[in-house]
Amino acid sequence: MKFSESLKRNQDFRKVYTEGKSYANRYLVLYTLKNQTDRNRLGISVSKKVGNSVVRHRITRLIRESYRIREEMFNSGLDMVVIARKSAKEKTCQEIEHALLHLGKLHGILR
Repeated sequence: MKFSESLKRNQDFRKVYTEGKSYANRYLVLYTLKNQTDRNRLGISVSKKVGNSVVRHRITRLIRESYRIREEMFNSGLDMVVIARKSAKEKTCQEIEHALLHLGKLHGILR
């Protein structure tokens, strides 16, 4: 990630969940919260309900790659948490990317 870092700590995830704003579509849920830096921080959460570890890691890679490709479209200074829904299990990279951009438009965080 060129302009971004990862959200890693549980307290950072919890802060975004409690203080941030969320929108959802069929495949993903996106929480956003402004941070005090000029960089974005991205966190990805895929529940065990979605599938086994192979499926969960595949979805994580698809979300991370979709964000990386379109990273320059997102405004800076945000903490973002993307949660995958069960319906994301069999989707392609293009469908995940489209869902992520749709949520970005709903949040108003696209340039």
